[in-house]
Amino acid sequence: MILSLLAVSLLTWMLLQFAPGDFASIKEIGGDSVGLAQGASTEHTSSLQARYGDDIPMWQQYLRFMGGAVTGDMGPTYRYPHLTVETIIGRAFPISAGLALGAVLISVVVAVPLGILAAVRRKTPWDSGTMFLATLGHGLPNYLAGLVLVLIFSAWLGLLPPFGWQGPQNAILPMVALAVSPIAILARYVRNSVLENLREEYVTAAKAKGGSFRSIMLRHVLRNSMMPLVTVLGPMFAGLATGTIFVESLFGVPGLGRYFTEAAVQRDMPLLMGSTLFFAVLLMVMNLFVDLIYAGLDPRVRANMGLTQTGEEMAKSAAKNAATTSESPVQGGGAL
Repeated sequence: MILSLLAVSLLTWMLLQFAPGDFASIKEIGGDSVGLAQGASTEHTSSLQARYGDDIPMWQQYLRFMGGAVTGDMGPTYRYPHLTVETIIGRAFPISAGLALGAVLISVVVAVPLGILAAVRRKTPWDSGTMFLATLGHGLPNYLAGLVLVLIFSAWLGLLPPFGWQGPQNAILPMVALAVSPIAILARYVRNSVLENLREEYVTAAKAKGGSFRSIMLRHVLRNSMMPLVTVLGPMFAGLATGTIFVESLFGVPGLGRYFTEAAVQRDMPLLMGSTLFFAVLLMVMNLFVDLIYAGLDPRVRANMGLTQTGEEMAKSAAKNAATTSESPVQGGGAL
């Protein structure tokens, strides 16, 4: 993770250097648009000049920023000189995370039943129609889905607000827009996983013992089919939390994606670097968290990691215990 973060930071910094201009030129030419001339105090301007001035070498600027990132002091931004990068991330990310969490919940609630029904009714019109809609939803960008939702529920029906962040009702359309593609992805995962488990030998054995189809599905198939879903949900949450850029700009949500978009347009290098590193850390941590959860759910993964005994090791351990027991004296002088 540390090596990956270093690679991400170096690549992002190098790409930012290809953009024309530097701190001095941005301040001189674009001050009114980026906020440096809007009430920025001399102290803030001096702080920015000390970190990213045109008289400081690029490598030194990079080391200063990374040193501040490690200590939690990434400094003020160009666009909002009265706010630090970490302050903006702390304020905006909970909003983006809430949208991502709501989108994941909507996706699971809708996709799991669709995937199960498509697998149970394989090669029927229900299966074909579900997979067609899943493929269509998977290829639909979330911002385009957001525009369609605004036309339907705001312009035509007038049920939900199309823009702003005044209450819970403003979060419904962004959540649904973010959930369209994950619903399609999860439905296909669930369908394929259920079909794979239906062909396993334990299902045949359960049928031979007289188990009903409902009990087999609930007690065996669904339980094993949901395990791959855990692997997908963690990175999906991280991807949604970091991929709300266009949706937040479309709906006027003050999340981290909106700040990231503004920073990209206005060449706000500190905020771009800080948010990019934060997104990278979030994605890596979620992948690690999912791997640990998956190891806890699947005994085969624990066996590969050496955290549990395999069948052969358990047999050897049982034989060794039996031999030890047979050689031990019984209380009172006899032997087993």
